[in-house]
Amino acid sequence: MLAADLAVSRSVVVDAYDQLITEGYLEARQGSGTRVRAPGNGGGQQARTPVSAPFWPIPVGRDGTMPRSGLPDPSLFPRAAWLRHYRDALRDLADSRLLYPPPRGEPELRAALTAYLGRVRGVRAAVDQVVVCDGVSQGVLLLCRALSRRGVTRIAVEDPCFVYHRLLIRAAGLEPVPVPVDEDGIQTRRLADLEVGAVLLSPAHSYPGGAVLSADRRVELLDWARTTDALVIEDDYDAELRYDRLPVGALQGLDPAHVAYCGSVSKVLTPILRLGWVVAPPRLADTVIAAKYYEDFATEGLGQLTLARFIESGDLARHLRRVRPVYRARRDRLLGALGSHLPGIQPDGGAAGLHLLLRLPPGLDPSAVADAAFRHGIQLEETAQHWADPAAAPPAVLIGYGTLRESTLARGIEALSADLRRA
Repeated sequence: MLAADLAVSRSVVVDAYDQLITEGYLEARQGSGTRVRAPGNGGGQQARTPVSAPFWPIPVGRDGTMPRSGLPDPSLFPRAAWLRHYRDALRDLADSRLLYPPPRGEPELRAALTAYLGRVRGVRAAVDQVVVCDGVSQGVLLLCRALSRRGVTRIAVEDPCFVYHRLLIRAAGLEPVPVPVDEDGIQTRRLADLEVGAVLLSPAHSYPGGAVLSADRRVELLDWARTTDALVIEDDYDAELRYDRLPVGALQGLDPAHVAYCGSVSKVLTPILRLGWVVAPPRLADTVIAAKYYEDFATEGLGQLTLARFIESGDLARHLRRVRPVYRARRDRLLGALGSHLPGIQPDGGAAGLHLLLRLPPGLDPSAVADAAFRHGIQLEETAQHWADPAAAPPAVLIGYGTLRESTLARGIEALSADLRRA
């Protein structure tokens, strides 16, 4: 009957019914015909997560996206230079290399990174120690898996730290052990009392507060690592964006045998590239590569070859020289607006990076402040999630100034101040 009504062949209708049954919209029983599947009967769409409710392991922003504090301005991405290098890389690539990329990473990029990191960050490494990965987060996960294979069960982390790193450590089957951070960085003297096989930290610009690990604590940390034969995992996520002085040199250069160095282009270029690297100590490099092999086999190759040319040509250095003054001007405008309109808020971490930690005075609720700021085009991130014990976190919010123009920052802070006064 349906075939006649639609003026199609019976086989078309039968195929359509079969497809709907396969996808779970219909159910067919011998002798009782075909019916629409009732909710809760399993299969098909009933078991799928709605598109409007994506899963993130950390809270999303008020616009439903990942938090933007600390992200670079996408409009500053050097499209023309990147496209030129991409075309050249594709043009020159032999047909035989249009297959799987090597798990360790493309040799051109590993060589370019070895030279660049040695020159700019003081990293000491051979090309074979560099493992290309999908950002710092995957680098941390690979190191956790490698350490787990060597019997490590607990890793010390800064408190506060980027919450996602604690989640990654747990996902790898290890226990994150919080160690307090103060104005001089992680309190290294506490490590001696902990049974941990590694420590993860950002010595050049601790997240989210922005503390720089002091010289004395750098020495104390490396002495602890040598004495206990532990691994220091250095997350160097934004050290090249320093505004008050030359960037602090990488810890890895002081002890390549006990420090694994992690970096990426997420802050200096764009996180959409998903290109990062681990410089592993020689004794751990092969284990990290094995973990990478089983994690996702290899990172996308054409992007690697493009980044290699981008670095070797000097375009990365030119890009950094171009964007540093832009971000510094935005930071200065933000600090000026805060000082003029919200003098009771204490900003921390402004010497580097693309975000500020704003410590709120008593009586201001971080969630209410974030709601008010969102109405004026500024996304603030509540910070309690970054503390091991969120209930012990001070009232504070994060603001990223990398993606916002100076006028937007100034108007938004002024309007936020008026809202808070009325409230």
